[in-house]
Amino acid sequence: MLREVTEDDPSGRFVDLMDFVEVRSETGNVDLDDNRASRMENRYTALDDKVGWVTRNRKVAMPDERATSAERVTALETALTGFAERKTDTVVTPSVGLTFDSIIEAYDFYNLYSWETGFGIRYAKSRTNVKGTRCMQEFVCCCSGKPKEANSTSSRCQCQAMIRLLRTDDDGWYINEFRSSHNHSMLNTCAEKLHFPSHRHIDKYTRELVSQLRENNVNLSKVDNILATFFGRVENVPFTKRCLRTLCWKLSREQADDDVQKTMAIFSELKVQDGEFTYNVQVDDESRIRTLMWTNGRSKKQYHHFGDVVTFDTTYKTNLYDMPFGIFVGVNNHFQSVLYAGVLMRDETVDTFKWIFDEFVKMMGGKRPITILTDQARAMEVAIEEIYPDATHRWCKWHILKKAKESLGSNYTKKSDFRAEFHKLVHEMLTIEEFEDGWVALLEKYSLTKNTYLTQIYETRQKWAKPYFAGKFCARQTSTGRSESANHMLKQYVPPSCLMNLFVKQYNKLQFDREQEEGFQEKRTRLSGAVLKVNTPLEVHASKIYTRKMFEIFGGILYESGSYGVEEIIPKQKYMVTHVKAEKREKWFKCRYEVNVFDNLGYFSCICGLFEHMGMVCCHSLQVSKVMNVLRLREIPHRHILKRWSIHGRDNLPDHLKHYQQDMGPPDAPTYRHSALYITALEVVKMGDRNLEAYKFMLDGLVDLRERGAEISAPNDGLGIVEQQVSNNGVAGDCSKKTKTCKAACSVRSVEGNHITAIGETSVSVHPPANQGEGAPTSKDMASEGSCPNADSYNSDFSEAASRFTVNLDESLLAPERKKKRGRPTTSRDKAPYEKGSNKRSRFCSICRGKGHKSSTCPDRGDAPRKERKV
Repeated sequence: MLREVTEDDPSGRFVDLMDFVEVRSETGNVDLDDNRASRMENRYTALDDKVGWVTRNRKVAMPDERATSAERVTALETALTGFAERKTDTVVTPSVGLTFDSIIEAYDFYNLYSWETGFGIRYAKSRTNVKGTRCMQEFVCCCSGKPKEANSTSSRCQCQAMIRLLRTDDDGWYINEFRSSHNHSMLNTCAEKLHFPSHRHIDKYTRELVSQLRENNVNLSKVDNILATFFGRVENVPFTKRCLRTLCWKLSREQADDDVQKTMAIFSELKVQDGEFTYNVQVDDESRIRTLMWTNGRSKKQYHHFGDVVTFDTTYKTNLYDMPFGIFVGVNNHFQSVLYAGVLMRDETVDTFKWIFDEFVKMMGGKRPITILTDQARAMEVAIEEIYPDATHRWCKWHILKKAKESLGSNYTKKSDFRAEFHKLVHEMLTIEEFEDGWVALLEKYSLTKNTYLTQIYETRQKWAKPYFAGKFCARQTSTGRSESANHMLKQYVPPSCLMNLFVKQYNKLQFDREQEEGFQEKRTRLSGAVLKVNTPLEVHASKIYTRKMFEIFGGILYESGSYGVEEIIPKQKYMVTHVKAEKREKWFKCRYEVNVFDNLGYFSCICGLFEHMGMVCCHSLQVSKVMNVLRLREIPHRHILKRWSIHGRDNLPDHLKHYQQDMGPPDAPTYRHSALYITALEVVKMGDRNLEAYKFMLDGLVDLRERGAEISAPNDGLGIVEQQVSNNGVAGDCSKKTKTCKAACSVRSVEGNHITAIGETSVSVHPPANQGEGAPTSKDMASEGSCPNADSYNSDFSEAASRFTVNLDESLLAPERKKKRGRPTTSRDKAPYEKGSNKRSRFCSICRGKGHKSSTCPDRGDAPRKERKV
């Protein structure tokens, strides 16, 4: 079938490069100076004319690949079956005349050959005919071509190795030309070969696994180790760590496309799943997101019961846009942290905090917190005074004391006596009197009366010191530690420079995990027994009314009450409680507490103020009721049982939140069917991995199942997990069209879901229905699309707003601008605005030692000569 052809072929036909030929190269010397092959004497071998595979199909429309046939033997099968009789050093060797069903099959075949030989390949020239059908494709060595610059590190050296594919008459492909000679050295080890792009292929399933791991904040090294476990050993991973890093970068770029629209799509889906889900977006005059806040129905339910005390704190470096993230956190009846709402903000100004605190109350149905704890940011303090004028505002004690170490130096080391006494003073003192006396005594003892730091925090003691919290209910909180803890947990879920849509997803995962922990405590309270310490009637009663966690706290208070003795001053009215080791305690430590009894033993009032601060009876009152037999108290007085700490803390839900009290139903169909199939498939894989016979049987069964199930699975109902993930990662459909922006006298607008809130001289705010208790907004103020009790009132309100503002329905939300900071990136914590500028050292005049000026401008300088400049 093959015949030799030369340029003076008697047939008179000149050999076209597109003809079916085999290039046999008799290579001469290689010119190493210019790194290119010297001239070679080539001979061509072509097929006989009657085969008909001589020219390209130039005028025929053909499919991209040939239909598969069970009777046809592939090129790879031919190479493997002829392994024993091979005449080459490689198992897979291209040759002129080999046919393939598709370009991909030919690429994989040539790539296997390049792996054995020690080089890499890439796609090169291709041609299409007048019908738009690809009729020629070349694969070349990675070193083919010229470098763009002469003096560069490029590996391209004009290597001539390649194969050329042409079309067959039956829509397949065949090798028309094969050049095996290289003008560079071959690589030998796997570690070297893996750095060729063609040899570090990552399949789509591994890509999905990497994407899921990265979304859950798994670092690159751990991802690499996990993949090594999947492939058996590190050596079996078919790509390098450098390639993995490139893949992670590409995945981040893909997720960054249409970030805001993807976020709005997630919100739309959450709104469908939870009718009480609410989100507010504040945008600037360029329609860029300025502030974004959201909450769900379960958080509203939690706030309805436990929203009397709220902590709010901001954290940094959690998202791609360097937007500080604030979180509203409370404490439930299990003394666990509960998340009320999250907010991303562009800045931390007074106006921004006003908008946040005002919208938070509207989201929660109009209920305002009794106490709110924050850091000492001045902008936050001004906003709280205006939005929550009746609330008690306290500063976080941790933020106040965190600079103690750097300000007090050697006095604040772990082994210093000052630190131990200072912590006792700050954390254990209950009354203002003992705090004031102890502070003066401590500073005099260690000669720190003129310390600037201690003077500053003492001047603001009313905002953070524990004794000044007496009489103010704080649910036993004196710091924003719960918010700090929630922010710390969030950073375990959220990768650095996280996208907005991924940030929302991970926040929801954090919230779900917190709900699971809450479910564990609910189960523990309802089914687990209570361990009694002293087995008194009061303790037995407490075990029946408090949750298990609060009962443990009650047990600690009961244990502490044993250190006090009781003296009756007025029978059944006034008692004096004294510490049994009062003579061994510091002189400024208060050891005597006065307890008054009211309402016929129905209420105990102690000067320590613990009940008013925490909502649980103090150890002094507990000792009175326990020791005085004449009182005969077998139960804790009803007025001292705070419902928020009891096992009935969630009773009496409003009508629109009752469905959250019921158990969740069975998992939805898409999630269930995906999980069932996935678990079954894993079981099949494990069984097939035990021996060779099981492997063949399971593999044949899976292949047969795949072929028979292709027709059944063709109709798509769009409810599968993959389709849902694609819809979440895609553009938010018509979500952006629902976004409305107001052009009014203000430069900032707000969008809530499908609704509009204008910030400026006039305001229209529409929210979903919430608690209709005393002081709550009416249904007219809180009408919502889809759950509106009075559509006419909603339409009239919105029409009135539309008459004042010009609404542009086509304007879409834009992502905030990314601000690239100067200098090298750092992993250190960003500082809050109130911390910036406070670390500058004070300058003192060298003449008068005064502040605010230097020696050259000192008023006392006179004619004093200037000091000589140091050389």
